[in-house]
Amino acid sequence: MANTSITIRTDAELAAKVAALAAAMDRSRNWVIEAALREYVEAQAWQIEGIKEAMASLDKGEEGIPHEQVMDEMEALLSGRGSRS
Repeated sequence: MANTSITIRTDAELAAKVAALAAAMDRSRNWVIEAALREYVEAQAWQIEGIKEAMASLDKGEEGIPHEQVMDEMEALLSGRGSRS
């Protein structure tokens, strides 16, 4: 696969953190940025795909999780009472 250049603008603090990570990892800044971007894009794509699947399921009339159940589980997780399975 051919490489393509992307130019971004960021603040000096973030650029310094990227440079520090690159130095600590003995990698280039480009490597650090590409790894971070790849991870972000994959996570967002996974989340969007899950949302699309859930919406399609609901559109077909399949039952979802009741709002109250979701809120109870979130409250339990946030208070440290819940298990993350």
